Amino acid sequence: MKKIKLLIIEDETDVLEINREYFVGKGYEAVCADTLAKARFLLEEHAPDLILLDVMMPDGSGFDFCAELRQKTNAPIIFLTCRDENESVVKGLLQGGDDYVTKPYDLNILSARVAAQLRRAGIMTAGKIELAPLVVDFLSGEASLAGERIPLTQKELQLLGCFALFAGRRLSCEEIYRRAWGEASAGASGSIKTHVANLRKKLKLDDGGWFELVSSGRNEYVFSKVRY
Repeated sequence: MKKIKLLIIEDETDVLEINREYFVGKGYEAVCADTLAKARFLLEEHAPDLILLDVMMPDGSGFDFCAELRQKTNAPIIFLTCRDENESVVKGLLQGGDDYVTKPYDLNILSARVAAQLRRAGIMTAGKIELAPLVVDFLSGEASLAGERIPLTQKELQLLGCFALFAGRRLSCEEIYRRAWGEASAGASGSIKTHVANLRKKLKLDDGGWFELVSSGRNEYVFSKVRY
């Protein structure tokens, strides 16, 4: 499973390391920058899913840097601010920020804010999706149905996770490709069709099972629970 990637921009070394260790422990991938110059480089190299941006950096303002980021990425941006910077938060949000957290903060609260922004962006968070009796565990790389392990490839696991997360919702091939595998593809429909056929067999979707996966002529799919 492709891990959710965070770019953490913070000039205080101890805070940066605490944040990195915390989110890595939560199952995220974290890349870190202690200057805006380094953040520019990491942005190009890693294409993060979400950015934690300290406002007071040694080589510039995080609020000003946010406007620059918005020209290169649509990833959610959460400002990390001191209390005396709060009056400037409106400026930062107007320049493209999505949320802010005031220092000192509780890491569990910060994690919840990160997860909320990822959900709004339609990005699956690290961990486990449960749609009883289906369980998709991204950390172990395994899925099970009614307690029975389902042997899936990495691509199939990501695809099933996408379907489970958005159960009952109509998804286009392009949207599925982006949400499941974090990239766009002009030829998404053919690849997805192959993986869907494999999922049908492994989940026994055509044998009166717990779920159904319906496709339309417009290259859209709906994954739904049919037994309760």
